[in-house]
Parts: sequence; structure tokens; C-alpha cells
Amino acid sequence: MYDLNGKVALVTGAGGENGIGRAVARRLAADGANLVVNDVAEVPYPTNGQWRGLVSVTEEIEDMGNHAIHIVADVSNAEQVQNMVNQAVDALGRLDILVCNAAAIAGQDRVPLVELAESDWDRVQQINVKGVFLCCQAVARHLITQGEGGKIINISSIQGKRGSALSGAYCASKSAVISLTESLAKELASEGINVNAICPGLVDTERASHLAEAYINEEISEREKRQIFVDRITATVPLGRLQVVRMWPKWQHFWLLRKQIT
Repeated sequence: MYDLNGKVALVTGAGGENGIGRAVARRLAADGANLVVNDVAEVPYPTNGQWRGLVSVTEEIEDMGNHAIHIVADVSNAEQVQNMVNQAVDALGRLDILVCNAAAIAGQDRVPLVELAESDWDRVQQINVKGVFLCCQAVARHLITQGEGGKIINISSIQGKRGSALSGAYCASKSAVISLTESLAKELASEGINVNAICPGLVDTERASHLAEAYINEEISEREKRQIFVDRITATVPLGRLQVVRMWPKWQHFWLLRKQIT
């Protein structure tokens, strides 16, 4: 455990029930931070259960004894991003940590590049690259003014380091996130602001189902598609298993983030 008492963290893309964003938010809260959780909608993914998206995440964090608010905002919209940062500071008094986790849902962009529509290319870059840029810019400006350093963690992907067929737009966007992170780290070091990127492989979250739908065209159930896709990816992993977000009694542990924020 690390002492983040008195710190405030903003986590984007945090409304999924099984996602990295929720796990990151809970982990930061377990270490004492107050939270601002964001997504493009209050409930970003369809749910058949009791999950209420950002409301549920906020309630979980408050149940842990931390302050938390949720803000619906599109990270690819500069005005909404700035309003989000302003609301966060107004509500919780400061901002110390940013985790850029929001990303475009896999869809019609997962096709050969020669067939990729310009609009689908643009959608991925708008969210995955411009969204990270806007959030980093707005939070970095605040951190500089605040004058106490800070942390920025951008969630990239292993596909930002190596290209994959049918994923050209996504791979290009995540590679851009890595380069943006490196540039920003050099620019902000003198301000005491650490900037890092994490490059996970496939994590067993809601996105696995979206990817399965995008890649598998067989006339079978969504559950069957998901299993086929997961099996294919698992076969490429030396340890023979996907990364997972684990639920513990009071918090979810995402160890890669833990290494980056300390």
C-alpha cells in the first residue's frame, strides 16, 4: 500500500463493470486518494445486472471512505475536457494524478487498411490520441499552476509497440500515445511531474467482447465468438492466460499502475 491521502486522481474511461478504469480507480482509492471518475456516458456499456456505471464506481469508492464524484465527458472534445478538470478541482480542491484510460470501442475500424473508411480511422484517432492529448494538456496546465508536481499515466497497448493485421488504426493510435508520453515526460520533468505509459496486452474486460464481434464474422452467439477470440489470443501468450482485473474484498488490484505511480 502507498500513501495517497490528500491526493485527488482523475481516471477516464472508468464506467465499465469489469474494466481497467474501475480497477485503477478502486486501487487508487485503496491507497487513500479521492477520485474523479469519467466516461463518455454514465453507463458506457449495456448491462443486464445491477451495474449503474459511473454511479456504481462512485458509490464503491465512497463506501471505502473516500470522496468521489463522476463526470460524463467526451475526452475528444476540448471544451468538455476543460470543464471536467474545472469541475474536479472545484469539487475536490485539487488534482494530482491523471490516468488516461478511455479508448475507442472496437468496431468497423478492425478491417484491412485498404478497406478502412476515413471516418473510422478518424474516430479511433480522435478518442485514442486527441483524447489523451487534451486530457494531458488540461491536467498538466493545472499541475504546473498548482506547483506540487504530479503523475500522469497513459494507458497505451502492446499493439502500440508492434503492428497487427486488421488493427492498423488502433495500433497507430497507441503508438502515438507512447510517443506523446515520452515527449510530455521530457517537457514536464522540470515541474516535478512524472509521465508514464503502460502497454498491456489483451485484458479480459468488456472490450474482449467488442473485439470478438469485430473480428469474428461467423453466425454464432456472442458468447461463442468471445470464447473463440479469447482462445486465439491466449494461444499467443507464453503463460497461456490473459491479463485479468482481480476483485479483492475491498479493492481491485492492477499491479502495473501500482508500479507507475510510485
